Amino acid sequence: MDHIVTVQEAVTAFAPWLEPTDAELDAIEREMPAIEADIAAMDEQISAPVRPVRDLDRRRTRREGRRALSARRELTNQAAELLPEVA
Repeated sequence: MDHIVTVQEAVTAFAPWLEPTDAELDAIEREMPAIEADIAAMDEQISAPVRPVRDLDRRRTRREGRRALSARRELTNQAAELLPEVA
């Protein structure tokens, strides 16, 4: 019989290189509005089938989708501003 053992040490082992760098944390912070907008849009899509669909629900779903797209557009524009210009 094979025994199942946990790999607790491997899972919780501390390794400094596993921590996010300052640059990665800054990138996450810049992306946070887009992440939050995506979460709100997904929440709306998930909750829509639970209740009867009304016109207000459709508008709410579209609004959250537009908000997520707008946040992604802003993030893309910010990234484009950081890139050097190509002649």
